[in-house]
Amino acid sequence: MTDAAAYEPPRVWEWERENGGEFASINRPVSGATHEAELPRGTHPLQLYSLATPNGVKVTVMLEELLAAGHSGAEYDAYVVDIREGAQFGSGFVAINPNSKIPTLVDYSLPEPTRVFESGAILLYLAEKHGAFLPEDPSARAECLSWLFWQMGSAPYLGGGFGHFYAYAPYKMEYPIDRYTMEVKRQLDVLDKQLAETRYVAGDAYTIADMAIWPWYGVLTTGKLYDAADFLAAQDYGNVVRWYEEIAARDAVIRGRKVNRINGPLEDQLHERHDPSDFALRTQDKIGAAT
Repeated sequence: MTDAAAYEPPRVWEWERENGGEFASINRPVSGATHEAELPRGTHPLQLYSLATPNGVKVTVMLEELLAAGHSGAEYDAYVVDIREGAQFGSGFVAINPNSKIPTLVDYSLPEPTRVFESGAILLYLAEKHGAFLPEDPSARAECLSWLFWQMGSAPYLGGGFGHFYAYAPYKMEYPIDRYTMEVKRQLDVLDKQLAETRYVAGDAYTIADMAIWPWYGVLTTGKLYDAADFLAAQDYGNVVRWYEEIAARDAVIRGRKVNRINGPLEDQLHERHDPSDFALRTQDKIGAAT
């Protein structure tokens, strides 16, 4: 890759397969399957194929919150899709998500198996299916959905923008880091000012808006996302920190963050989830001790 100041875009861009960066080996400008690979299927109506990235955590937290609230129909099987190894380009996964992104859900409780992809769509689908974590009052519902889609529109600046250039690009580039840092801090300021007025993002009730925003902007304040909390002065956003800590203490959130996690402490990794007992019996520290 050339220095940004010296780069002259060609008349027609061509793909260089090894163009640098942590994900260069799997990034490509075309869609579709690269190999044949069937997806596993468990016994529950809901089948989740995911990874414990911020987008994946949104959905496992939602499912665990539904179960904690007594919605037994939210029982699910969860399988790891290792995006670092290109598993999202297997034929089985592409069949349920032509965009090859995690998370993806398949609901077998309906007359026809129903696929749902994009994390925001999954949260909304589950909320409507179970009548939970989405206000019924039209005004409150509109507020919740506005913040849900705020996250869906804003997170690419945090992930693909700031996160890529700050943490994953092959070398540090001042202009894109400055550009995306400015936008991320503006977004944190938007959120902090909202949380100065409300307990949760969309009001006094905990909703899918919180579940969508928390794994990105809440976790950012701890340094666990891109190791960038100091760089962003994230602790200065005190209302976001307060909100992060309250949600982090929820039992369903603690469980949901473990599902499909393949890094970090072994006790926090539950690669596959099929039953509530798995949290006590099948985290990687337990499996490792048994082998």
